[in-house]
Amino acid sequence: MDWVSDDSDGSSVDLSWLSDHDQDQHHDEPPLPLIPAPANQALQDETGASTSSLMSHFLDMGFSQELVAKAIKENGDGNSGSILELLLTYKMLEENPSGNERNQENTLSDDNDWGDDDLSDIDDFDDMDFELEMSGQASFSKKLRTLEEMGFSRDEASSAIKRCGEDVPIFELADSIYAAQTAEKEGGVWDYDAFNSDQKKEGDKYDPFSHDNKRRRCDGASSSRCRSSIQMRERLKRAYRRPATTSRRCGGDGDAVGELDNLNLPNPMVGFGLPTEPGRQLYRDIPKEAQGPPYFFYENVALTPKGVWPTISRFLYGILPEFVDSKYFSAACRKRGYIHNLPIANRFCLEPIPAKAILDAFPLARVHWPTWDTRTQFNCLQTCIGSAQLTERIRAKLVASDDPPPLDVIRWVMYECRKWNLIWVGQNRVAPLEPDEVEFLLGFPRDHTRGVSRTERYKSLGNSFQVDTVAYQLSVLKDLYPNGIRVLSLFSGIGGAEVALHRLGIKMTAVLSVEISPINRTILRSWWEQTGQVGELEEVDDVQRVDDVVLERFIARHGGFDLVIGGSPCNNLAGSNRHHRDGLSGEHSSLFYHYFRILDIVKHLMARK
Repeated sequence: MDWVSDDSDGSSVDLSWLSDHDQDQHHDEPPLPLIPAPANQALQDETGASTSSLMSHFLDMGFSQELVAKAIKENGDGNSGSILELLLTYKMLEENPSGNERNQENTLSDDNDWGDDDLSDIDDFDDMDFELEMSGQASFSKKLRTLEEMGFSRDEASSAIKRCGEDVPIFELADSIYAAQTAEKEGGVWDYDAFNSDQKKEGDKYDPFSHDNKRRRCDGASSSRCRSSIQMRERLKRAYRRPATTSRRCGGDGDAVGELDNLNLPNPMVGFGLPTEPGRQLYRDIPKEAQGPPYFFYENVALTPKGVWPTISRFLYGILPEFVDSKYFSAACRKRGYIHNLPIANRFCLEPIPAKAILDAFPLARVHWPTWDTRTQFNCLQTCIGSAQLTERIRAKLVASDDPPPLDVIRWVMYECRKWNLIWVGQNRVAPLEPDEVEFLLGFPRDHTRGVSRTERYKSLGNSFQVDTVAYQLSVLKDLYPNGIRVLSLFSGIGGAEVALHRLGIKMTAVLSVEISPINRTILRSWWEQTGQVGELEEVDDVQRVDDVVLERFIARHGGFDLVIGGSPCNNLAGSNRHHRDGLSGEHSSLFYHYFRILDIVKHLMARK
């Protein structure tokens, strides 16, 4: 992915290369962001669906038969998206029958849900005033009065307008207040002023619910569209609080697990077991609503702020993550978590089996390797490298020292070598890994990223999959799809998933690739053409543009999707820069919710086939 790495000027150093013992595994996470639903979120059933199939679909989602029947009767059976919105509204009213009762401080209810009066108030607005407020054109005093009528205090309303700007729609202001209340109630602090001073440019207005910090508006300022936005937020909130579906702990003894909040990183980090491990786990329980096909596969960094993986797991059907360190598949560490619904029996490794030690992977370095450098594997490969000034300082220090050097010199040199993954290239001389060496360690073909600048090569490779690790988990698909597979590749990057499937010998008959970086798209397209892929590669440049229309068009041409795969950006989940380590509410990491949104649409569309 084309995301900027942590600052490299020394004031903010990325410490994600450290081992489990050197780095804290969990940090407090800001409250769950309630992102606005895109305008095209509703699923339009162009061909219509039978009442019985719609009934089954919504009953499987947990709605009562009475509510489903009522919603279909009022809305008809031609638009499942509208029925879902209506069901969510019924559910909110059912769960909050006393929403008109407000406390003396005019705060929201204890469980942070919107009461039934909140939605009924919307219907009481004058149509003209409502459209003005939704479009952000109402005056300060009008918005202040409206927010007070919605139950917020004058101070809360005034602060939100000053914080977000007077031209922000009313429901984004309400969301802003709600986020601050949630943070305070959960013991956190949502400090907008301090947060903005580090993130926004001069003159920009920060919107915590938009990943690109651009203010969103309700298209057409229609009341139904804005209600849809509220209902999507309520749906996300319910998913966040949803009890975990019974599953099996990865790499454990198979005991059923009912709580996600106490997830701990396993040690060793071997997931369901290594390929050479005789007692590895072969079976697990997958919730019925999560079973494939279509299969899905989600990846992100293992070391995240506290609460991130439980939240991701709740959204992805309560499936527990499989944590795997790539040091068991290559000569470099790469701690990652994976949530997927793939079978776990009959996995196999790519061949040839890669070297798992530095000197086996790079034997020419052996002649220059000092005996006091005890490294056997590299740390996590980064998006940036050590500078020439640093390597020269190391050389000068070693030349001026005895052989072997003093202990303090050894400690300093080893610290820098581990931090920047430096390799010995001569007597007293170290250097960063070359891009082709990083490609080799990550399982990509030589010169996969050649043709772009060195800086861009390191950035793209640092954000990619470790191909051998991912291929081991995807290998079960080879017997399932002997005639080829249709793939939805989200956050494709430089094509780690595609390279893994190709190296497994799995033919890709059609791929819909979604990637925002034009450089990464060029790299993937070039590899696709050079390897003679016979399938069709379609490209979209932003996950926010992937809606039911795009997906239905692909399904009409190719018959559907067999695999949805991707890993959303980890910029706000990893690294030592606490100003940007914001968990799933971060500017980039909140894109995970689009993975969930798109997967949900795919499952619905495929269920209709």
